[in-house]
Order: sequence, then structure tokens, then C-alpha cells
Amino acid sequence: MITVKVTYTIKPSFVKQNLENIRRFMNDFKQLEGFQYAVYTSADGNTFTHISHYKDEVIQKGVLAVPSFLAFQQQRDASGLIGEPQIEVLQLEEMVRPII
Repeated sequence: MITVKVTYTIKPSFVKQNLENIRRFMNDFKQLEGFQYAVYTSADGNTFTHISHYKDEVIQKGVLAVPSFLAFQQQRDASGLIGEPQIEVLQLEEMVRPII
């Protein structure tokens, strides 16, 4: 299993558009299998954390190639990020069933 955590901060003026872009790619992700993907916001309202769990590299590559996800990344990066996104590959030790 591959687990990745991405954290980034955007300008407050881009938050609404970022949330719309996230909803768009998450709707497309619902059509796919073999992974879990969650997006969180921090208390400041403009820092986002995405945590993804992929069954394998083939699934990961397919998910990351979804056009709405690529458009999200492009718009996010062009919005004037506050600092660089922090990307961290995590080693999963244990997981129980999702509550949702």
C-alpha cells in the first residue's frame, strides 16, 4: 500500500475556487476503486491536507492522471501558493474500517 500526505497553504482569495476544484475531482474519484482519498482544512481555513491510500502504484498512477485532478493541481499551483506543497510518503502500520 502507498500512503501519501500533501499539505499546502493557499491565499484566502482562492479558497472558494480550491474547494470547488476539490469537489470536482472527488466526484470523479468516486468512479474509481482501489484507493481512499480524504481532504482536510486546518483551523486557518486556507491550509489543506490531502491524505491518500493506494492499493498499488498502478492505481496511484491512474488516480493521479484523472483530468479533473490535474486541472485542480494546475489551478492550485497557479493561484500563488504560500510556500511549496509539502509531500510526505507515509508507512502505514495499521488501519481499521472507515467510519463513513
